[in-house]
Amino acid sequence: MGNTHFGFESVAETEKARRVRGVFDSVASKYDLMNDLMSSGMHRVWKSLTVAASGVRAGDQVLDIAAGTGDLSLAFARRVGPTGRVVHSDINESMLRVGRDRLLDAGLLVPSIVCDAEHLPLESDRFDIVSVAFGLRNMTHKDSALAEMNRVLRPGGRLLVLEFSKVARPLERAYDWYSFKVLPELGRLIAGDDASYRYLAESIRMHPSQEELKQMMRRQGFGHVDYHNLTGGIVALHVGIKC
Repeated sequence: MGNTHFGFESVAETEKARRVRGVFDSVASKYDLMNDLMSSGMHRVWKSLTVAASGVRAGDQVLDIAAGTGDLSLAFARRVGPTGRVVHSDINESMLRVGRDRLLDAGLLVPSIVCDAEHLPLESDRFDIVSVAFGLRNMTHKDSALAEMNRVLRPGGRLLVLEFSKVARPLERAYDWYSFKVLPELGRLIAGDDASYRYLAESIRMHPSQEELKQMMRRQGFGHVDYHNLTGGIVALHVGIKC
């Protein structure tokens, strides 16, 4: 086993998952509030666009990976109706518990499973849609995770990857200032944790660019991949179709 990045820090591959889990254990209770503050509510628009781009229909089978507090799982569950199914999954039990409670409060019985996206405990060719929002960049072996997402999709099924990405050049200086000055301070004031939000800013810089991620998805068996830059490339939505 070699080393990988945890933000700008180099750590053993076996250590990264534990460190990421610690980040989300720390911020779980304030995660949704911080998302609203960090993005001025734009994360809700990005996720709505993701659901729309999925083409989800009544009766579909959906797997939501790194589903955390459950916003996408909730939106998908309302679309698939009683004849469909959504699986709410995350490697982090603290985040999953918050999401499970939210889904129950909404009157939705959605199975929640703790699992590693690199080793999904699910059968092949099962799902019509797989989604992962703001989770891929935290995975140690992204190629392995994408291969697993491809495996569990049925032929013709869609993968949607919503993730922070490379901003348009004119925005870079302002975005860097916000990411490394404002964001950690917000984390300190609201969540009592500036380090986790400093990691967030660093992890975004270490994530593959839009075009690099597109090629990664193609290598893992997605025959057609498109991406759409949102809000000047702060976020990108990649949509891949399994061959």
